[in-house]
Amino acid sequence: MALTPSTMLPLGTALPFAAISAELAAGRVRQVSGEPLAIDSLRRQPLLVLFLCAHCPFVKHVEPEISRLQADFATSAPATSAAPAPEPALALLAISSNSTVTHPQDGPEGLRAQAERHGWRFPYLLDEGQQLARAFRAACTPDPFLFAPTPAADGAGEQRLVYRGQFDASRPGNAEPLDGRDIRAAIRAVLAAEPVAAEQQPAIGCNIKWHPGEEPEWAR
Repeated sequence: MALTPSTMLPLGTALPFAAISAELAAGRVRQVSGEPLAIDSLRRQPLLVLFLCAHCPFVKHVEPEISRLQADFATSAPATSAAPAPEPALALLAISSNSTVTHPQDGPEGLRAQAERHGWRFPYLLDEGQQLARAFRAACTPDPFLFAPTPAADGAGEQRLVYRGQFDASRPGNAEPLDGRDIRAAIRAVLAAEPVAAEQQPAIGCNIKWHPGEEPEWAR
């Protein structure tokens, strides 16, 4: 295990929507559930992208907080006969880019079991070609990226990066509380249409397991 920090992608970077769409269309990315992904659903509200995997102890450590984030921000109120269920305030998208050549436990079966075990209902993608990890410059697991919609005069706004970094200061084996305070502060600011604090601490975890000989230069 190589302890690796996030690359801290520049704030304001646009969501690489075209890369996600292209990889899905080419079949190099798929939902571990086997269901097709309604890609346009990711463009309508704030989006939290989480680079995860099944085996990493740092991911296992934050799994309970991911479940709490889903419950607190990404679960719609139930529909009634008078009104349909509203869209969640926050969309979640998980991506695993680890090589299944070197780490078969991070294949679709392992990821599906992980999601089922924790009751995760958000899309979970297996990035077999590792192009999404490159598009986000993801370096570690977990590696979170929060995007917020930005209005445009023509109505065709983009989602731009407002937070990348740690959930909180908790790590496996330390005494810090696992409460997601850093990422929750950013989410609450976005939902309140307030600025997100620019001072952000990098996430730290296991390095993404690149296919042998295919590590990008910035990950070496």
